[in-house]
Amino acid sequence: MPRFAANVSLLFTEVPFLDRFAAAAEAGFSGVECQFPYHIDSNEVADRIAMAGVTFAMFNAPPGDYAAGERGLAALAGRESEFRDSVEVALNYADMTDCTRLHVMAGCITEDQREAALDTYLDNLVVAADMTLAAGVQLLIEPISMPGYFLNLPDQAAEIIRLIDHQNIALQYDLHHAQRTQGNLGEFLENNLPLIGHVQVAGVSGRHEPDKLGEVNWHFIFDMLDAHGYDGWVGAEYTPRAGTLQGLSWAQDWGIGAGAKSKASAKSR
Repeated sequence: MPRFAANVSLLFTEVPFLDRFAAAAEAGFSGVECQFPYHIDSNEVADRIAMAGVTFAMFNAPPGDYAAGERGLAALAGRESEFRDSVEVALNYADMTDCTRLHVMAGCITEDQREAALDTYLDNLVVAADMTLAAGVQLLIEPISMPGYFLNLPDQAAEIIRLIDHQNIALQYDLHHAQRTQGNLGEFLENNLPLIGHVQVAGVSGRHEPDKLGEVNWHFIFDMLDAHGYDGWVGAEYTPRAGTLQGLSWAQDWGIGAGAKSKASAKSR
């Protein structure tokens, strides 16, 4: 059965950030993930996670100047020192919260910067992979369907992971972005599952609930992950159409949401 992690940057926003871990647990999630947790002291987050009894599955390294449009530093030539400092900050946070997966964003570039960006990206990933390996944290990279973003296609990310050939670099496979940019989700999973360290889901289009209202057959995807022995987390990273709890009907078969436990028990019999 898939292990679902609620992305508390987008889900359970009806309550303050520190209360979202308990809210996720009460709804049936065994894990949580987060985009950028740095506005809250790591000790406070660690305490709330422990009290809620959930696993902190993944979060992002600092992205640079987010307000100015920066979305990561890994591929930005001339920012290597800042990138490595950001990984150090993230690893300190991961240590306090017992999180074992860290996503480093590539960043946005112009087309004339692409060649230098590739060299920078490869070099930075090797350094970051060594740093995270020493800390017992898995390094993740994610292709994102964003104009100007350096890493767009799952095939491109898989090629980079195979090229670097480092034991501690894995793919964060966000199926919303993947469906928008490349499609063929089942085929990609069949061919690349050993490279995948984390999965994220959201409906296409609209990035709402991963349910029957979008174009992806989510039961097929989740069953495929199970059939191939995927034992990582599946992050629910979407914006609810209405409230979080009202939108959890998609997850009831897996023990999440109102009435979910009885449905999951009936399914297992």
